[in-house]
Amino acid sequence: MKVAIVLNTSWNIYNFRMGLIKALREDGHEIHTIAPVDDYTSFLVESGCVHHAVKMDSRGANPLKDLALTFELFSIYRRLRPDVILHFTIKPNVYGTLAASLLRIPTINNVCGLGTIFLKKGVTSRVAKWLYRASFRFATKVFFQNSDDRAIFLEERLIAPGIADLVPGSGIDLTRFQPVEFKRNKTFTFLLVSRLITDKGILEFVEAIRQLRSEGVDARFQVLGAKDPNHKRGIATEVIESWISNNTIEYLGTTKDVRPFMEQADCVVLPSYREGTPRTLLEAASLGKPIVTTDVPGCHHVVQHEYNGLLCTVKSPEDLACKMKQMACSPDETLLTFGRNGRKKMEAEFDEARVIQKYREGLRALV
Repeated sequence: MKVAIVLNTSWNIYNFRMGLIKALREDGHEIHTIAPVDDYTSFLVESGCVHHAVKMDSRGANPLKDLALTFELFSIYRRLRPDVILHFTIKPNVYGTLAASLLRIPTINNVCGLGTIFLKKGVTSRVAKWLYRASFRFATKVFFQNSDDRAIFLEERLIAPGIADLVPGSGIDLTRFQPVEFKRNKTFTFLLVSRLITDKGILEFVEAIRQLRSEGVDARFQVLGAKDPNHKRGIATEVIESWISNNTIEYLGTTKDVRPFMEQADCVVLPSYREGTPRTLLEAASLGKPIVTTDVPGCHHVVQHEYNGLLCTVKSPEDLACKMKQMACSPDETLLTFGRNGRKKMEAEFDEARVIQKYREGLRALV
């Protein structure tokens, strides 16, 4: 089959979907990737994919740009004529499905997360729901990354029950992310891995750091991830620089491989407002790292409180500080237990092979 995979960045495809692409190519499928060109596009081509560039702004909603995106995707799909299209992320899911429906091409969509705006009451939320309802009536199959998101779509009647299914996020390659020997740092080290936008709980993390320091907690607080000041919920560069200059955080920049940074941390933190299934937490748990995260959909599917980490109240720097302090004061035995339990949970529930199998079944059903 000729399979097209559509996302908002080539980086996203390369970092989160290469396991699926490799498996589908091994099955004999011809893989075409459709995404904006970036530093990772060449890696997709080198891996055997045929790439098609598209203009796509993932930072916000602009009716004219979104209409232009729909027509651009329609043009690519009409020229390419794939047997099936796999959509990931919001705009490909909505506008890609509408474009594919005009050509009667089957689509398998993946809802990677709803985001906070979708869940708020108001015009933006109503428009988002209308777009999902209008486009998903043409989808062949829709995978959700957690049961909470699927339940919302079913309750709001945004999707027919028969096409809604679950996958464990993007899954995790358990052979690549292997636990390392336990070694506690002399100064307890927290690591947050995320884009620097407010929805990831960055502001709460910084406030929690200030509270912990005021209480005399001796720890290191590291941040690994891209600055994104142009995002509508991005954090201004000058604010981030002030955190760095006054030693509130240790900013580690960006990386192509998070493993060395996670391996050297004592605990991984993600105070996100809501997720699909956060890749950061899958990676941390697979490496056997204790986790502090928020008790919200996506995060609490990966972390079970006091089993492989600690859950805190969303948007509460006070509770986040409390849980981080609890983790920093925990004995080695507790940290080891959290880490081992996290690895067990990944092996039982989040193996990438489970995701690949779901897609293989979806493709077989089309045949």
